Amino acid sequence: MEIRVLRYFVETAREGSMTAASFKLHVTQPTLSKQIKELEEELGQKLFIRGNYNIHLTPEGEILYKRALDILEMVDLT
Repeated sequence: MEIRVLRYFVETAREGSMTAASFKLHVTQPTLSKQIKELEEELGQKLFIRGNYNIHLTPEGEILYKRALDILEMVDLT
């Protein structure tokens, strides 16, 4: 798991949209979607419930979101 991918995950969760997150992160939407899918495969858990126009965290996604915020804060402080 890479720090960059954790940042992608957190921003996607904050925005509630792959399109909005990709715009804010300055990456293409397919790239972001692929990275999130690979993260889900790596963890063996579905992290988002995908709708037509938005996404929501699954219970597992909520746990990772809280942990990711802590990890990214530590990385930024370091």
